[in-house]
Amino acid sequence: MSSEVTTKRVAKVIGVDGSIKGEIELPAVFETDLRPDLIRRAVISSQTARIVPRTTDYYAGKRTSAESLGVGLDLARVPRVKGEHNPASGAGAFVPNVVGGRLAFPPSLEKKYHERINEKERRLALMSAIAATSDPEAVIERGHVITTDVSLPIVVSDEIKDLKKAADLRGFLERTSLIYDVVRAKEGVRERSGKGKRRGRRWIKPKSLLIVVDDPDAPIRLASRNFTGVECVGVTELNVERLAPGGHPGRLTLWTESAIKRLSEIYP
Repeated sequence: MSSEVTTKRVAKVIGVDGSIKGEIELPAVFETDLRPDLIRRAVISSQTARIVPRTTDYYAGKRTSAESLGVGLDLARVPRVKGEHNPASGAGAFVPNVVGGRLAFPPSLEKKYHERINEKERRLALMSAIAATSDPEAVIERGHVITTDVSLPIVVSDEIKDLKKAADLRGFLERTSLIYDVVRAKEGVRERSGKGKRRGRRWIKPKSLLIVVDDPDAPIRLASRNFTGVECVGVTELNVERLAPGGHPGRLTLWTESAIKRLSEIYP
């Protein structure tokens, strides 16, 4: 009988000083097939879930004592509000073609804003987005700048979690050649064209490095927020929008050792 030998994928562990500290076995989630269609659908579902539908009250403009006086009075048959003196023509009437009447076509809730997705599809999309972070073609196609000496996925020892100052993190990024992508994001900041610039979204900022740690309150969160496009999240806070902003998989991601081990527990 022939026995099949399955070789598990490993990644090099980089130290804070930039040297290779060893190897770590990658969880099976990194072997998930790339599904750009599911990833984009999951991102759209997440974005549309934040839309707040706006409409008017169904009875707006209809709560009135207006009543038509009928025919034979040499008056239009428009409903008129009852009052102490002569009825006011059309004022407060529940018909849309008079002054002070209700809206003819108010905003309605008939449109379905939320693009719903099955829970299994969402989970598969998240797994596929995680696997895309180890695909050099997907990372380069997304626009990130990586050198030939960078091997994906990028796994760093847990010492990096204790970096509290931006200068220390910058030194690590320079030693590992990841600073080039951070510079790309900083130089790519530009002003938005159109009315959006006066609605709280003046600047367009490219996405850069995503740092994934096991502890969402690690000190490195303070250091990473000083760099344009760099984010630091806990492994339990991962979602498709962070791993594939805009629905495009392959974000440049840095994983800590403990985050990789936590992934093995979440996706056995």
